[in-house]
Amino acid sequence: MERIDGRADGAGLRVGLVAARFNDLIVDRLLEGALGALRQHAVDDDDIVVVRVPGAVEVPLLAQVLADRDDIDAVVALGCVIRGSTSHYDYVCSMVASGITRVTLDASKPVIFGVLTTENLEQAFDRAGGKLGNKGAEAAAAAILTTTALRAARAHA
Repeated sequence: MERIDGRADGAGLRVGLVAARFNDLIVDRLLEGALGALRQHAVDDDDIVVVRVPGAVEVPLLAQVLADRDDIDAVVALGCVIRGSTSHYDYVCSMVASGITRVTLDASKPVIFGVLTTENLEQAFDRAGGKLGNKGAEAAAAAILTTTALRAARAHA
């Protein structure tokens, strides 16, 4: 049995972060969590590219632009969509999720889904550094592990 695992060492990796401005009270916390996790895992600040976009719907397009760059190894998509009283929430969540999935498969690079989809503001705070941790930090760590696993898998192909 061949076993391939990612490493938690991000030294030498170049990571793009795409963060929505809408719901910035939450997204800014996700972004800080992601930046902290990248630094904790040895990704140099000079190897981090941060792009801000108006809202979650715009995240996949800029994620694609970064993923298409040869100098970017992985992308972390950050945003927050909170359910309201209309069906708009469902459309936005669907568009963002399918867009990010398409980008990662088209680019053959990790594009990690760090977009919160919550029922209310309390749930969002809980996931942006509150009692449930910081999903931005988790997404950044996943980007490193997935990128190193992908490199290892390709090296063994």
